[in-house]
Amino acid sequence: MAKNNFSFRARLKSFHYAFSGLKTAWQEEHNFRVHCIAAIMAILLSVVLHISTHEWIAVLFAIGFVFVCELLNTALENMADFICPEHNPNIKKMKDVAATAVMISSITALLIGLLIFTPKLISLALRYIF
Repeated sequence: MAKNNFSFRARLKSFHYAFSGLKTAWQEEHNFRVHCIAAIMAILLSVVLHISTHEWIAVLFAIGFVFVCELLNTALENMADFICPEHNPNIKKMKDVAATAVMISSITALLIGLLIFTPKLISLALRYIF
C-alpha cells in the first residue's frame, strides 16, 4: 500500500486548479456572471442595512448554495457534451435536472433575501417618509 504523505505543494496546486475553474466559469458562463452581480448586490445591501450575524449566515449560505449549484451544473453540462456531443434525450434529462437545481437554489436565495431585506427596506422607507 502506498504511503500518502501530506504535500503543501500539492495543496497549493489544488487551489490553483480551483481558481482556474473559477476563471473559466467567469469567462464562459453568462449565468455565473449574473449570479456574481446578484451576490455583490446582496452583500452591499447587507452592509448598508446592517444585518445581524444570523442574517449574514443565511445570506452567505444562500450565495454559496447558488454558486455551488451553478458550478456543478456547468461541470455536468461540459462533461455531458464531451461524452455525447450529439443530441441525446438521456443527456437532455440530466442537463435539465441540473439546471433545475440551479433554479431552485436561485429561488431559495431570492426568498431568503426577500425575508431579510424587505422588512428592513420598508422600515427604512417609512423612516424617511414620516
